[in-house]
Amino acid sequence: MANITISPKDAEDLALAAFAAAGLSEARARPAARALVQAEQDGLPSHGLARVPFYAAQLRSGKVVAGAEPRLVRNGAVIRVDAGFGLAFAAIEAGAEAARETARDLGVAVVSITHSHHFGVAGHAVEPFAREGLIALALSNSPAAMAPWGGNRALYGTNPIAFACPRATGAPLLIDLSLSHVARGKVMLAQKSGQPIPEGWALDAQGAPTTDADAAMAGTMVPSGGAKGAALALMVELLTAGLAGANFAFQASSLFDDKGPPPDLAHFILALDPARFAPGFTDRAEAMFAAIEAQDGARLPGARRFAERGEMIRISQQLHDTLTSLAQGKPG
Repeated sequence: MANITISPKDAEDLALAAFAAAGLSEARARPAARALVQAEQDGLPSHGLARVPFYAAQLRSGKVVAGAEPRLVRNGAVIRVDAGFGLAFAAIEAGAEAARETARDLGVAVVSITHSHHFGVAGHAVEPFAREGLIALALSNSPAAMAPWGGNRALYGTNPIAFACPRATGAPLLIDLSLSHVARGKVMLAQKSGQPIPEGWALDAQGAPTTDADAAMAGTMVPSGGAKGAALALMVELLTAGLAGANFAFQASSLFDDKGPPPDLAHFILALDPARFAPGFTDRAEAMFAAIEAQDGARLPGARRFAERGEMIRISQQLHDTLTSLAQGKPG
């Protein structure tokens, strides 16, 4: 089926209408719709509007609490946010706003978000910090998709890590990666379209390499960097769910169906004000960036994303039809 081109505003309005039909208020829906459209603009459809039908189904079933309001508690540099088993994005925005203020006051802020849902594009959580002169690191756990190294049963999520650093001018440095070889959402999209996946992305339920998306979804993702990626995934579990009192990956329900209890995921954001450390941070950072860019073929992480960030977005006609049906209160 053909693709169509729509404006970000039209896409956001369509997502808002779909969420409203599922019982979500505009105040809670707008951060989610905005985040999904931004993912499309950045060429990350696995984290974009394809998530709307899943979110809507979970809102209707109660797996996502439509009336959840983020609750924030500060204790010095520590900011705890309870997402109330709602969608993640309003809680992320509330925590990030408080963190920017606290980091300016104290030099450091740590946000722990509990009882949450899909984190979305991890880089979007840290980019605004860097655009305001702060350094930020964000982590999130996700439902089990990777086995511990040497094991054959999924215990860890794909657990994204994102880091953003301000620059003297222009767009910040942005590192955004999944601890699986690829994000599981890419396998989900291949499954929905009936396409095979590249070798090296996933293992089947018996631990054998597979290019079949159905077998991959029933099996486990391959960790990025082998044992090192698996170890980092464990670190993320402890800094997110461990500190927040939320579900570890192996305890969390799926983000792709409306069955079972809320996934109860957790997120972690660390913000630093470089002005509180040794003077001259920006100059030293630029020296490093210049040394990287001086090498033929090398580029700074995030540079391609910013260069290709689109004004318009392209989605399949099928997805557009599904979103339109959801916006009209019909099954997707």
